[in-house]
Amino acid sequence: MKRKLLYIFFILIFIFLLGGYIIYRLQDNLDPSRGAPEIIDIFSIDDPDSEVIIATNLEIPWEIAFLDDDVMLITERPGKLLVADPQILPLKIENVEHIGEGGLLGLAIHPDYASNNWIYIYRTIQVNGLIENQVVRYNFTQNKLSNQTVILDGIQGSSVHDGGRIKFGPDSKLYITTGDAGNEDLAQDIDSLNGKILRINDDGSIPDDNPFGTAVWTFGHRNPQGLAWDDTGRLWATEHGRSGILSGFDELNIIEKGKNYGWPVIQGSEVLQGLETPITQSGPDTTWAPAGAVFYNGSIFFTGLRGATLYEYKIEEDELISHLTNEYGRLRALVLHDNFLYVSTSNRDGRGDPDIEDDMIIRIDLEKWGR
Repeated sequence: MKRKLLYIFFILIFIFLLGGYIIYRLQDNLDPSRGAPEIIDIFSIDDPDSEVIIATNLEIPWEIAFLDDDVMLITERPGKLLVADPQILPLKIENVEHIGEGGLLGLAIHPDYASNNWIYIYRTIQVNGLIENQVVRYNFTQNKLSNQTVILDGIQGSSVHDGGRIKFGPDSKLYITTGDAGNEDLAQDIDSLNGKILRINDDGSIPDDNPFGTAVWTFGHRNPQGLAWDDTGRLWATEHGRSGILSGFDELNIIEKGKNYGWPVIQGSEVLQGLETPITQSGPDTTWAPAGAVFYNGSIFFTGLRGATLYEYKIEEDELISHLTNEYGRLRALVLHDNFLYVSTSNRDGRGDPDIEDDMIIRIDLEKWGR
């Protein structure tokens, strides 16, 4: 009897400690007393260090984009668009459903923004009780959004695998990554917009040269998160591999029109006729959880969430190099501007270990890195 009571006592102590820890972490992630978002004037920086923290107290920043040399835009997953000019002005995006990995995600600036003032976002919403992702175009002038136009919808949403990266390519078409929304069968379904890389015109119409007569450009993807074009015009994409207990098999692919990238039929280095094997992948025992990607000077740089690393894949050398491992925690957004890399942390997304100033944006001087 005494042994049973002692056993119950220790269980209660464990539950008490676990509950206290959970409450502590929730307060650490959500406590508004940690301060409003702050940013420094990036053009007044005179710092000998190669890495400079330029923004702090952000709430799960997902994408960074530059309107011009003076204005930076940042999406925060819970539903705010931050305008840094250089002081931060938060703009609430209506109808964002922040659920798990969904919320306010990708952001793209039209190549002719100077003449049309168009910006694009990828957001998760709720439609008739169902979760959906869509691409929305806005006019953005004088720090105000207007003329909201949904140019693509019908992308199934979920608390996991929402994709969300949007970028204009060299052909002035808008490319969009979508996840399988936790239903791996959608990746191989050509009639579904999920588990794909999509390609549309700036008004949402379908380009005449798309391979299937729909928005689908490539299929067989699990959860692609990064897009980058190299100096020869090739499109590269990062993609999350399996997760859960197994994990691993994250990918870096070259994306080509109409091709099938294999999920869930093959993974890792497996080869099967008609399916694409990645250029490089993390293997079964390592997880990158790759996100944003850029090309610079012969390399594809991409961020790692679980990997907590900025990766550099040297194309000619077929070599992967790791930078900043565990220095700033989970890394997500990545943009190249004026030969500087801008990278965001994602330590407040429920899977990280946030510091008091998280989330943040770090500017990296590539020249001081010898790049």
